[in-house]
Amino acid sequence: MNILVTGGGGFLGQALCRGLVERGHRVRSFNRGHYPELDVLGVEQMQGDLADPTALLAAAQGCDAIFHNAAKAGAWGSYDSYFRPNVLGTRNVIAACRAHGITRLVYTSTPSVTHRATHPVEGGTADDVPYGEHLKAPYAATKLIAEREVLAANDATLATIALRPRLIWGVGDNQLLPRLVERARAGRLALVGDGRNLVDTTYVDNAAQAHFDAFDHLHIGAAGAGKAYFISNGEPRAMERIVNDLLRAAGAPQVHRHIPFALAYGIGATMETLWPVLHRSGEPPMTRFLAEQLVTPHWYSMEPARRDFGYVPRVGMDEGLARVAAHWRAGA
Repeated sequence: MNILVTGGGGFLGQALCRGLVERGHRVRSFNRGHYPELDVLGVEQMQGDLADPTALLAAAQGCDAIFHNAAKAGAWGSYDSYFRPNVLGTRNVIAACRAHGITRLVYTSTPSVTHRATHPVEGGTADDVPYGEHLKAPYAATKLIAEREVLAANDATLATIALRPRLIWGVGDNQLLPRLVERARAGRLALVGDGRNLVDTTYVDNAAQAHFDAFDHLHIGAAGAGKAYFISNGEPRAMERIVNDLLRAAGAPQVHRHIPFALAYGIGATMETLWPVLHRSGEPPMTRFLAEQLVTPHWYSMEPARRDFGYVPRVGMDEGLARVAAHWRAGA
């Protein structure tokens, strides 16, 4: 098939492109930039802005399905800077599906759409965990709008599904782990709360596999059509263990310093106020939303994904950590 992947140059995006090529599909990626890694895979690249409907229409021309993975992620920035790519961009993807008669749309969402302050999620599914309210982070707020619109677009001509992979990590990560390592080596890393809250994470190959499984089972009237699913390794571990396991894999110092949640939340609120006043670039090291995420248990049931499209994680946590360690030893 001819498949369009939005954001194919990113961490998960490259895993999606690589896996689709391996499965014999012809893949086109829609990116803001150009990625030599995709050239090596034989992926056609088209550059443009998600918020530009004409660019999306051109990118989707001749495609049979879309994996809509591109988004502006992060914990900081203006609402509009997230709304344009995440909401307008998703609307343009849906419109491109309609215009070209594309019948399958797999959307990469996030568990953050269900965030509710320090309310724990333990073994939850999309059926029993409601959407969040009064979301403090524009990323979560705009992804919530986009997910709802993707699911509402499911009908007799277009089958849609939303996947919510939790905290993706693994070989090729150029965001999460490098940031942790940098802060740990600088002595600027601390755990919020006691670090014993159980959380789910997702090895990148498993996140991609969930997308392929969902795609293979997606059709008009399919069990998963019009629904959202949490995706993870299904191996919840304590936050402190996860952070230190990742740091150990990268050969970085362990972190054992803790700060109370109330203090972290207060620091986050202060930084949110001061950051624009001081004209600081980049994201503040702490926000209220991040403090809440770091201290709250978040783990999910994989049973709905297994039942409806056969998702079973293939790379366990320990195997994934071993792969990351080998990668860093080789000079990541």
